[in-house]
Amino acid sequence: MTSHAASSSGTCPITGKAYPQKDFLPIDQLHPALAERIRQDHPSLAAQSRISRAAVDQYRLLYVEELLRQERGELTELDREVARSLAEGSMVSANIEESYDEKRTLGERLSDGLATFGGSWPFLIFFGLALGVWIIINVARGPEAFDPYPYILLNLLLSCLAAVQALIIMMSQRRQEAKDRLRSLNDYQVNLKAELEIRHLHEKLDHLITRQWERLAEIQELQIELLQERR
Repeated sequence: MTSHAASSSGTCPITGKAYPQKDFLPIDQLHPALAERIRQDHPSLAAQSRISRAAVDQYRLLYVEELLRQERGELTELDREVARSLAEGSMVSANIEESYDEKRTLGERLSDGLATFGGSWPFLIFFGLALGVWIIINVARGPEAFDPYPYILLNLLLSCLAAVQALIIMMSQRRQEAKDRLRSLNDYQVNLKAELEIRHLHEKLDHLITRQWERLAEIQELQIELLQERR
């Protein structure tokens, strides 16, 4: 049982740790640029050498970071997160609406609700009806009106309402700007990862086409040799 466990695992020549055989990959099957980057640090590795997936992920992260550094200079934390997600195969897209709404406090939820209601038709209709009722009552009561024309008390209440509503709308707009900023950063990460993935696919296709042409050339040479032998 011990010998079977030993035969089903091996030691990675890069990390020096033992891994199951299923976690090893031949270097010649990796992306040419990635394989070349690995051989820069480990020139003794042959084309048939097998290394662990952990080492491949480590060098894939290093390769992407170096590629970004060549194009963009100093890397930001967002660039490092994109490189890490690309190396690990994880996703960077996120639902900003859901994650941001979970962090709202009671005051922020209240300000958003009031700002939404203050910019709706129900509020406009209710506000118009309230003004109409206020004016009608004061006109109907004549000299006994509690707020006769020019409705000084009404102007005071409207001024206070406008000031409070403006502050509530400003608080809601600040939250919306913060949400838009997070959405823009997430879009940047997604677009950057997509750009790197597309470039990687192009390079991989070019590598596969080159290998295919090499195989076709070898097959053609064999066919020519067979034709020459039959003559």
